[in-house]
Amino acid sequence: MHPIVQLQAAFVAALMGDAALVALIGTAGVFDAPPRDRPAPYVVIDRHDIRQRDGDLTPGWEHRVLLHCWAGQPSRKAALAIAERVVAAKDGLTPAGLVVTLAEHMRTETVIDGATGLARAAVLLRFLSE
Repeated sequence: MHPIVQLQAAFVAALMGDAALVALIGTAGVFDAPPRDRPAPYVVIDRHDIRQRDGDLTPGWEHRVLLHCWAGQPSRKAALAIAERVVAAKDGLTPAGLVVTLAEHMRTETVIDGATGLARAAVLLRFLSE
């Protein structure tokens, strides 16, 4: 199985296992693309990029995961509450077949989206895995 699929499956499970996040976005609130038939709030895994970072004896990868946390209102505070839970979910991931050696929050950006009028927080996470 591809390392992107392995890490992302564990991360989505961690997100949906976070009771505080589920209270904010609902039980089926994590998507690979913005849903057409569901209003915000929700989380979208916008990008998941990978590059090889092999060690001496072990294959390894650097993952960069960009998530968009959509609030159901024009409130940065609401978008940041979702983003906070997303950042917390990165810790302690145990993907099947991978070992995560680093989970790092790189940045969070916020905007009130001009097209929808809703607040969105973009969260960039970095993982190293073997």
